Amino acid sequence: MNTATRLSTYALGLVVVFGGTWGAGNLIGPPADAAPSTQAQPAAKPATQAHAGHGQAQETQPSPAAGDDKQSSDTPGGLQVSQNGYTFNPLTTLKAGEAGDFRFTITGPTGKPVTDFQVNHDKKLHLIVVSRDLSTFQHVHPEMSADGTWSTKLTLPGAGAYRAFADFSPTGGPALTLGADLQAAGDYQPKPLKAAAKTAEVDGYTVSLDGDLVPGKSTKLTLSVSKDGKPVTDLEPYLEAYGHLVVLRAGDLAYLHVHPDGAPGDGKTKPGPEITFYAEAPSGGDYRLFLDFQHGGTVRTADFTAKAGEPDPNAPKPEPAQNDHDSTPHSH
Repeated sequence: MNTATRLSTYALGLVVVFGGTWGAGNLIGPPADAAPSTQAQPAAKPATQAHAGHGQAQETQPSPAAGDDKQSSDTPGGLQVSQNGYTFNPLTTLKAGEAGDFRFTITGPTGKPVTDFQVNHDKKLHLIVVSRDLSTFQHVHPEMSADGTWSTKLTLPGAGAYRAFADFSPTGGPALTLGADLQAAGDYQPKPLKAAAKTAEVDGYTVSLDGDLVPGKSTKLTLSVSKDGKPVTDLEPYLEAYGHLVVLRAGDLAYLHVHPDGAPGDGKTKPGPEITFYAEAPSGGDYRLFLDFQHGGTVRTADFTAKAGEPDPNAPKPEPAQNDHDSTPHSH
C-alpha cells in the first residue's frame, strides 16, 4: 500500500470513530454539567399543596422544580423528612425499653434550626411516634431550647422500626407534617395488624366508631365515649379540643387529613359523648385510628383499625364541617 492510500485509510478510520462517538453521545444524553438549553420552557402550573397537620390548610404552592424536595400535590403528609425547605433532623438514638432523651431540630430553608413557631392546639409542635407495625402509639410535646433543639423523654417499647412525625407551623411558613424513621436494636417480631372493629376498650371506657373511610373524599367519623354502659357527657378539654384523632395508612404510614367539628366553648359543641371528625383517605386499604380524649384528669388513647373501600355512588354527601374556633383543618 503506497503512502497516499495509507493516509486515506487512516482519515476514513477517524471519521468512523468520531462519528460513532457522536452518535453514542446523543443516545446517552448531555453530561450532567452541560449548560441548560436556552429554549423557552413552559411556566410551572400552580399545584394544590396538601398537608395533614395542626392548623393545616391546603395552600397553593408552585410546582417543584426537578430535584426539589417539595411534596407533590397528591402525596399525603408524613411520608417525607423534608418539604418546602424544612427538614426534621433526629439527633439521638434510643434503646428499646429504656426511657431516653430524644432530641431533634427542624431546620429551615437557610439550613439553620427554626426557633419561631406558631401555637396550634396549645403547643408549638406535636410529636407522634408509632411502631412500624402500628401496634404502639405515643403523642408527646417536646420543649424547645433557645438554639432550636427540641427534646422530650421518650421510650420505644421494644426492638424494631418506628416512625416519628413532627407536626408544626413555622411562623411565616406552611403548616407541615414531616416524618423520620427511628430504630431500636434487638430481636424484632412485628405484630399483625389488628382486625377492623367499630368499638375499642381502654381503661374501662368503651369508644364506638360510627362512619367509614371512603377513598378520595372527606367522610364524617363520630366517636362516642361511654363508661360502665353510660355515656360520658363531661369530657375535658385537652389541647383545646374534646378529642384528637390521628389516622395512619397501614404500610407506608401516610398521615391523613383529619379535623374536628367544633371546639370547647364555641356555644354548640357538647363535651361528649360524641366527638366528630372529618377525614380524607387517599386510597383504599387498611388504616389505624388513634383517639386521644381526657376524662377525670387523665388522657387515654382508644385505637381502631378501619378499612377504606370503594366509594359508594349512592351514599349521601357528608355534612359540611362546622368549626368556628378555626376555619382551617386540624390533624388530631
